[in-house]
Amino acid sequence: MELTNYLKVYPCPDKPGRVLAVATRRCAVLELSEGLLERARTGEVAGKERDTLVRLGVLVPDRALEREEEVRATFEAINGTSRHFAALATLTLECNLACGYCFEDPFRGRYVMSDDTAGLLVQRMGEQMAAGRDVTVDFYGGEALMALPLLKRIAGRLVEEAHKAGVTFRFNIITNATLLTRHVVQELLPLGLAAVRVTLDGPRDIHDQQRPFCSGKGSFDTIVSNIRAIHDLVAVDLGGNYTRDNYRRFPEMLDYLTEQGIAPKKLKAVGFSPVIPKADGSVSGDLGSACASTSEPWMIEASLFLRQETIRRGFPVPKLRSAACMIEFERDLVVGYDGSLYKCPAFMGREELRVGSLAGGVGDYSASHNLDLWKNDECLGCAYLPLCFGGCRFLSLLRSGAIDGVDCRRAFLDAALEQLVRQDLTMGTPAA
Repeated sequence: MELTNYLKVYPCPDKPGRVLAVATRRCAVLELSEGLLERARTGEVAGKERDTLVRLGVLVPDRALEREEEVRATFEAINGTSRHFAALATLTLECNLACGYCFEDPFRGRYVMSDDTAGLLVQRMGEQMAAGRDVTVDFYGGEALMALPLLKRIAGRLVEEAHKAGVTFRFNIITNATLLTRHVVQELLPLGLAAVRVTLDGPRDIHDQQRPFCSGKGSFDTIVSNIRAIHDLVAVDLGGNYTRDNYRRFPEMLDYLTEQGIAPKKLKAVGFSPVIPKADGSVSGDLGSACASTSEPWMIEASLFLRQETIRRGFPVPKLRSAACMIEFERDLVVGYDGSLYKCPAFMGREELRVGSLAGGVGDYSASHNLDLWKNDECLGCAYLPLCFGGCRFLSLLRSGAIDGVDCRRAFLDAALEQLVRQDLTMGTPAA
């Protein structure tokens, strides 16, 4: 047996002679002695110790085979065995907010999915169900709840299709939460509502400046009131968009939520992201500190600071996990309001990255999306590969105008992974 290629080891300063090992393929974290690690390195581990290290992905039969046969074939294996289909369906590009950094600003307008396109969406999802696959739909916009009657019709029909096929259907809503009342949630739960993704951009003054209603009125109080009213009914993923200039004030918002009776442990997860450029690469006004690279030092500092402050206040955060662009997953699709198909919501509005339509199906996008860009010696030899698999294709596109290179996360993970692991351990996440 040999140590995996995909392993990072960190010292335990308060425990001489012991280390933290992170097996990135399994996202397994374990504390062990330096002596055991050395014996694993030299192939001298046996019995239960060996079995445990194999189970956690620290030891593998052959490093070369792991790299060339298993890791190279990661997505072929996933796509060949998955019994799940996921669609992100854009019901409308209308929105009742006027966010200065709106990603969709270059192509936003009064566009709503037609009944015919909705029927095709139901038909295609029904075909996946008939093939024995569970289906999850993320309803998206614009603001998805501005098309609530349409959402209810689609979900209702998909519930019926799932029942006939003997599979599971559920849906999530990506929403600004201004229309997400308790009554709306109660109506949607029987139709398969599983979770909502909501955005709050920091405390009231920052949020209302970044995410006002189209009238100019602030939206913060409406959103907080709605979260308070529904967070005991449905899982809530809370996100927010920060800039270089304002991220340190975001914890004020978490304190305010607690004061308002929103129990931290009732939320599914809280995670903040930097403002990124719009779909056409532009930025807006004083939001010019948008982030186009995970390696920017301020962004690394901000992400670690905000995660730590979120944990410190008792809110759940997303755990360390293997991650990859949805491009890699054969049965993940984005459906535009007009029935166009894409492999990432960031690609909507780019005709050259359209991969098909509900009417005509999916075409071959391997060349246009550079599917194998991470299958090179540098990436395959990197211990971080299972945590990024080439990174974000949109950020690569912004930098070069084409998906012609990886969005390398090495600088970020060199600076952040150890701290991320230690943050998880402070939450009581058990060491493997």
